[in-house]
Amino acid sequence: MRAEGIQPLSTPESNRDLPAAERDGALDAAAPMAGILADITAGVSVGHDLAALLRRFLPPIVDLAGAQAGAVRTLSEDGTRFELVGSLGVPTGACGPDGQSQRHCGHCGVAADARQLVWTDRLSGCAAHGAGGFFGHDCRAMLVVPLQHRGRLLGVYNLFFEQAAEPAAPIRAILKSVGELLGLALDNARLEQENLRATLNRERQGMAAEVHDAVAQSLAFAKMRMPLLEQAIADHDDANSLRWCADVRQAVSEAHIGLRQILTHLHSPADPQGLRHALEVAAASFRLRSGVELQFVDPVPDLDLAADQESQVFHIVQEALANVTKHAGAEHAWLTIRRASDAVEIVVEDDGSGLPAGAVTGGNHLGLAIMGERARRLHGRIEIGRRRDRGTAVRLRFPVSPAAAAGASA
Repeated sequence: MRAEGIQPLSTPESNRDLPAAERDGALDAAAPMAGILADITAGVSVGHDLAALLRRFLPPIVDLAGAQAGAVRTLSEDGTRFELVGSLGVPTGACGPDGQSQRHCGHCGVAADARQLVWTDRLSGCAAHGAGGFFGHDCRAMLVVPLQHRGRLLGVYNLFFEQAAEPAAPIRAILKSVGELLGLALDNARLEQENLRATLNRERQGMAAEVHDAVAQSLAFAKMRMPLLEQAIADHDDANSLRWCADVRQAVSEAHIGLRQILTHLHSPADPQGLRHALEVAAASFRLRSGVELQFVDPVPDLDLAADQESQVFHIVQEALANVTKHAGAEHAWLTIRRASDAVEIVVEDDGSGLPAGAVTGGNHLGLAIMGERARRLHGRIEIGRRRDRGTAVRLRFPVSPAAAAGASA
């Protein structure tokens, strides 16, 4: 049921059937309309600050409508309230003590729900909400212009009039077009903000992965050596004390180097001698640190991957081997590279006790989550499960280009 004194306004598509006086008004408004719409389009295209853009067009919109004051408000991100962006000729506090009002409040709520211009001379509700005696005295009527795009409400212009003289239909048509164009600008700005948040989130995830790969594994190794060092010191075992101390020193040094590389380059540099050499070095380090016998099987040494692919594969293998050290209690491990058609499969297996229960599905294992994200960057997938006999098997499978596949089979 329509509230008393509130009139959603129609905006005729053509001025053909208007009275002569209103047709003359349409002609008089045509030039300002073209100028305002052109200025709005230019402002949006060069990416002006949106709040500044809305404030900039408030004075000409007030003049065009024949109003004496005006305000522009945008819908909050959660869609529950209008927030004041700018005003002209409106006393402080007239639009609420903090410049905010509820989304469904009064005439603005009606315009928001109907997605139409609303004209009203019943302002008692606005007077109760605001302060300073503006409504009912300096302002005797109000026009609410919704800012919308494709049915989505994004804000409102409030135009305040000293006399209850309703704007002519051509003026309403112009204001409707202005509201739709500025609604488009608001919608685009919201999309850009959402895209920016998504981009920042991906960058944070990438940074977490780099820090984990460069620092966490070295520090975890140092943590494993500390009890051995403490026991050797307590036993006055000088030889092993020096041995474990050297291991801890080396691990801390590697963590420091890795962190400096992240801060300097924002990513770990690829091995200049290629993926195979990087994996051979990692395998040798794994054997030395863990005492686990690792067999490295690579029947496709000429596989040609892009630098980013090599980096993702290397870090996945590095994390899988680190998990063997931390969780498996294994005596033997295997690192195997296979090629099947236009895909590559890399498998890390061990004969240990496997990962802790719930580590794969529990969602709280950062290393496994990062492995999954790296696999997605390769457009591949990670499978983690039990090895056929005993232990754990980690399988990475991802597609490669036809050229890379041909090089591998040569």
